[in-house]
Amino acid sequence: MVFGTHLLVGQNLIKNSSFELFENCPIKLGNLKDDLIDWDTPTLGSTDYFNACSQAMGTPKNFNGEQPAEFGVGYVGLYLYAPDDYREYIQAQLISTLQKDKKYKLSFYVSLAEKSDFAVKEFGILFTETPIQIETRKVLSKMHLSKVQGDVSNHFEIRYSDFYSDDVAWVKVEKEFVANGTEQYLIIGNFKDNKRTNISETKRRATQGSYYYLDMVSLVSQEGEKNMQVTKTKLSEKDFSLNTVNTFKSLLFEFDRFEISQNSKSELMEIVSYLNSNSAVSISITGHTDNVGEISYNLELSKKRAAAVAKFLLEQGVEANRIAHDGYGSSGPLKTNKTIDGRHENRRVEFILTNND
Repeated sequence: MVFGTHLLVGQNLIKNSSFELFENCPIKLGNLKDDLIDWDTPTLGSTDYFNACSQAMGTPKNFNGEQPAEFGVGYVGLYLYAPDDYREYIQAQLISTLQKDKKYKLSFYVSLAEKSDFAVKEFGILFTETPIQIETRKVLSKMHLSKVQGDVSNHFEIRYSDFYSDDVAWVKVEKEFVANGTEQYLIIGNFKDNKRTNISETKRRATQGSYYYLDMVSLVSQEGEKNMQVTKTKLSEKDFSLNTVNTFKSLLFEFDRFEISQNSKSELMEIVSYLNSNSAVSISITGHTDNVGEISYNLELSKKRAAAVAKFLLEQGVEANRIAHDGYGSSGPLKTNKTIDGRHENRRVEFILTNND
């Protein structure tokens, strides 16, 4: 292996981009700020987080209708339009500050909830230099933003001809823009009051609002040859067997943890290199635990381990539709759970590569 400085082309600058990683399985409305990893809310609006692990806040069925997740098993839900100018937003810190005068593409998937009485015709996008925390449940207005420290000037809307009214399929919305060089945080929502919001009626007479599900947020530089530089390992191309169970040898987790260690990333980058060179190949990732602890807890922990690997692959530019992940708890031990070494080897992640051609 040769060490040097290389370019990360096509890296997604959004953490937890498909909303799979969480602190707690959601059990109530307005839970995003407490439960979801790497995302929060810039106002008092009670944005929701849904995940298949939950009965109360599950997928595909929930209080506003039924919608399977487009990627993985989690997504967020928020009001873009509601009585008395009530609004909900999501906010995330970027992996790195955007580079001045460079072109980027922002994209995400949306679906209008079945019980919405209205559909909006644009999504508001705001990039800020510092995180925002405003004590309001209404529109995040220019008055509020004028009091925020740092630059908040990169603000635009994404308009589409068809996404605003689709309550069946997920629709991808995207837009290219040029960075100011100060963007460190992203906020998605509606920054207009009700009078100025462009809407259409669905005539359902249900919620008197416009509630959208949102999944897979991506922010990628469109100037790969000038992308930010990072120090990483240059990997020789490694071949992998298809349709067989492979185990990440260096990716063994500490007890009750799901974080990927720095020592494991070289092996993960071998998979990234292989997948980027073989665009017809998909990967299915499964997480495992030892048998210490409750069965239900270990099942969730194993899912988090698999999701952590999936997130890493996404951040290195592997397309989300080529990645599947799940967890099996302690049900599939590789070694005996009667020894410390055996339990350590059982805290692992496996994967299967499949050619889709």
